[in-house]
Amino acid sequence: MKKYEEKKFAIPSLVGLSEKQIAEHLKLYAGYVKHVNLIAENVAELSLNEEKNAYLISELRRRFAFEFDGMRMHEYYFESFVGRKKEYDTSHALFFALKEQFGLFDNWLTHFKTVATSRGIGWAILAYDPQSGNLINHYLGDHELGHLAGLDIVIALDMWEHAYMVDYTPGEKKQYIEAFFSNLNWTLPEKRFRKTA
Repeated sequence: MKKYEEKKFAIPSLVGLSEKQIAEHLKLYAGYVKHVNLIAENVAELSLNEEKNAYLISELRRRFAFEFDGMRMHEYYFESFVGRKKEYDTSHALFFALKEQFGLFDNWLTHFKTVATSRGIGWAILAYDPQSGNLINHYLGDHELGHLAGLDIVIALDMWEHAYMVDYTPGEKKQYIEAFFSNLNWTLPEKRFRKTA
């Protein structure tokens, strides 16, 4: 299997998210990339004697989903800050689709922020269902639990404590969510939506 490489993100200074917070979070992302490769190597090595190592291989394959989705979800997240903050484009298809489905763009945003405050660790996701044409806000537990099959991720907001604990307490999650949207480069979700819609 081809080795995965840690992506580099040109993230500018952010409002409400410190450089220290981002630096610590990027280290965690690097750990996911490292462990994806490590698990793949271990499975390949253990597979040389598959009968003897069947249990270990099985457990590592389960762990692979956690590490892989942790890697990929963080890539979605950090890409959201690359470049600079850019407001959403009111002439873009994503804006119209959100408005059509939720009545007003602000209705979608309020709903998404409510989803993001769900209890527990995980991710707030805006995803597009190419079969129905629906945009769906949902909460994803851990990294790998609760993915809605066949949906394309448009926005991924990390709601694990590691994403904000340098700057905010758990009781200040709402401030962190506001900080995320204060720095979001909307050209990225617009581009993701354009590719899938």
